[in-house]
Amino acid sequence: MIRILLVEPMNLLRGALAATLSLEEDFAVVAELGGLEGAPDMARAVRPDVIVVNVGLLAGDGLRLLGRLGAEQPHCAVLVLAGPDAPGRLNRALDAHVRGVVGTQAAPCELVRDIRRAARGERVIDAGLAVAMVAAPRSPLSARERDVLSVAASGVPSREVAARLHLAAGTVRNHISVILRKTGARNRLEAVRLAESSGWLQ
Repeated sequence: MIRILLVEPMNLLRGALAATLSLEEDFAVVAELGGLEGAPDMARAVRPDVIVVNVGLLAGDGLRLLGRLGAEQPHCAVLVLAGPDAPGRLNRALDAHVRGVVGTQAAPCELVRDIRRAARGERVIDAGLAVAMVAAPRSPLSARERDVLSVAASGVPSREVAARLHLAAGTVRNHISVILRKTGARNRLEAVRLAESSGWLQ
């Protein structure tokens, strides 16, 4: 029996996925969550073989939580459900203990097949998403610029960003100026959105 943990923010879609997967004799949907925050604790409780996660949950703290899941549940395969509009985030996800990615356009029978493959230890990469990931632009930001933008993403002022990163306020302002130039963003908020959607932030 393949034990599955579903992590999907949309209630209707999560219910439909659970109902579809439960039709398979060798599948058991052991838990459903709307976010990744409780996933590590839930995974410890229900011991899934496969975790299916919506790519939209990998923004912000999602990749860190995914990495924690992988470290705590090394036997468990993580599959990410994604459309073609998040290739950068998928590239980062594949570095964070993800066994594979499945396109949201996949037929139910394809998802079922890919879950079985992942449970067997195979790598699963949707062909269309693989092309998008290869073609995705690489981050133009340096490691320090990513740090600054990651902290700025929480909405704190530049002086707070400087305090958290042990930098001078002027240095942070300079980094923000360079980030805006490199990303072509009009302001800090737009730069954060662009970087998050492209998967450039931690």
